[in-house]
Amino acid sequence: MLARTAGPWLGVSNVARRNLSRAFPEKSPAEIEAIVREVWDNLGRVVGEFPHIHEIMRDRVEVMGIEYAHLLRDDGRCGLFVGAHFGNWELAGALAAREGFDITLVYRAANNPWVEELYRRGRADAGAGQIQKGSEGAREIMAVLKAGSHVAMLVDQKMNDGIAVPFFGRDAMTAPAVARFAHKFKCPVVAAKVERLAGAHFRMTLYPPMELASTGDTHADTLATMTAVNRMIEDWIRERPGQWLWLHKRWPD
Repeated sequence: MLARTAGPWLGVSNVARRNLSRAFPEKSPAEIEAIVREVWDNLGRVVGEFPHIHEIMRDRVEVMGIEYAHLLRDDGRCGLFVGAHFGNWELAGALAAREGFDITLVYRAANNPWVEELYRRGRADAGAGQIQKGSEGAREIMAVLKAGSHVAMLVDQKMNDGIAVPFFGRDAMTAPAVARFAHKFKCPVVAAKVERLAGAHFRMTLYPPMELASTGDTHADTLATMTAVNRMIEDWIRERPGQWLWLHKRWPD
């Protein structure tokens, strides 16, 4: 309630309004405002739910496509999971722990050290390793994959030194790491969507391993793979626009 009441008045909400009006030019100002309120409502719930992830996983999450996760768990190879800041994205790591995965989460460190410590503790309770994004993080990811384990990444945020990939009809600087690691290690990539159904009830959908472009042209294959990833996330957002984190400066102004 606090988030959806106060959030729309904060300056960062203008980022969401600008993003939404460009992504959905057919929507009226009233429709845009309704989505902004839903974005804040969802974000407030994600924060409030964080200490209760294990309880939520017990009986409030409907899981579809779990067999695709089990394929990665049981194939004796390394693998990648990809997702987005959608619904309650923190639940994905808890599901992996519940299903017996040795998984490492890649994340962007919080600016506030107290918040950073809080989130590291919470994710550690989910049984997951953690790697911060960055050059050192990339080396750590390589080591995890070389050891035959699994890595999970949220791939919907802007990366200034990434590659330009279409997203809602405009180029967005996109981290190419998923594609590059997948091609280097010849490992499967499974997408996981966590959507909020009502209150603290969710549906988690795991998709079949992605078909990766493999022409031998590293640049072209990376672009094709990340284009497919962005298109998939865009489809998720179009279905439930209020559940994505529009507050992020995803595109250049």
